[in-house]
Amino acid sequence: MIVRWGLAELPGVLAGVGVSRPLLVASPRWDLPIDAVARWSEVPSQRIDDAVQVVGDGVVAVGGGSAIDLGKAVSAASGTPLVSVPTTYAGAEWTTYYGVRDPERKMRGGGGGAHPRAIVYDVGLTLDLPRETTVGTAMNALAHCAEALYVRGRNDEADAHALDGARLVAEWLPRVVDAPHDRAARTELLRGACHAGAALGGAGLALGHALAQAIGGRYGLPHGTLNGICLPAALRWNRQWAPAAVERFTAIVPDVERLAALGGPTRLRDLGVPYEDLPELAEAAAGRNGNRANPRPATAAEILELLSSVY
Repeated sequence: MIVRWGLAELPGVLAGVGVSRPLLVASPRWDLPIDAVARWSEVPSQRIDDAVQVVGDGVVAVGGGSAIDLGKAVSAASGTPLVSVPTTYAGAEWTTYYGVRDPERKMRGGGGGAHPRAIVYDVGLTLDLPRETTVGTAMNALAHCAEALYVRGRNDEADAHALDGARLVAEWLPRVVDAPHDRAARTELLRGACHAGAALGGAGLALGHALAQAIGGRYGLPHGTLNGICLPAALRWNRQWAPAAVERFTAIVPDVERLAALGGPTRLRDLGVPYEDLPELAEAAAGRNGNRANPRPATAAEILELLSSVY
C-alpha cells in the first residue's frame, strides 16, 4: 500500500497508480483539486451499479468509513484501482472488504475484492470533525489495535502496528478532545489511526467488531461509537482465551471506557437499542466473520451476556 501525507501528494499518487480520470466519491462538503471524470455525492449509497456506469480509470474516495466503503464497492465492481483520502480515523482505507449502506446508514449488503492502491492522509481534513465523530472513529481505530493482537490472523508485523497505534490513540485522543484544532495533536492521532489501519489490514477483525457491526448495521448507528461500547466487553471475554495479548493492550490502554466516554454514549441503551432485540442481535453477531476469527468464538448465549453487560 502506498501511503503519503498531504493533499499535495495526491496528483503524484494518482499518476503512480495509473489513474488519470477517476470517479470522485465524496459528499458535497469535500472538494479536491483533481481532474475527475465524474463525481458521486450520494454517501452512503446502495446504488453501486449506477456509480459504476460513470467510473473512469479509477476511484478516489474522500471521507469517513461510509465514503471509503462505497469507493471500495465501486472499485470491486469496476475492477479499477482505489485511492482513499480519509477524513476520520476509521481505518476502512486499509481493507478490500466493505459494507453497503443506504442513505439512512442501514446495512444493505457487502462484499470484498476492492483494489486499494494508495492512501493520502491530510490532517487539515480532520480539524473540523465533531467531537462524537472524532472519539467514535478513534475508538474504532483502538479496537483495530486490540483485536489485531489476538485475532487468529495475528502476526508480528501487525502486532507492531497495533502497539504503536494503541499508544498514539490513547495518548493523543484526550488532547484532541481538549483542543480540537491543535494540528500537532490531530497529526499524532491520525498517525495512530494509520498504524491501527495497517494492523487491521495485516491481521483482521475479531469479536468486538462482530458485536458493533451486528448492531450498527441493523439500526444505522455510528460504528465507531459502538466499538467504544463493545470493546470493553470483548476484552473481558478474550482475557480468558488470549490473556497475554489482552495484557499487552491493556498495559497501554488501561481504561477503554474512559476514552469512549469522551465522545458521549457508553451504553447501548443510550443509543436507543431496544433491550428486547438483544437475543436476535446476539445471534447475528455469533455468525459474523469477526466472531469466527476470535481466539475462541462466542456462542449466541455468551454474546447475549456480553451485550447485556453493556446495555
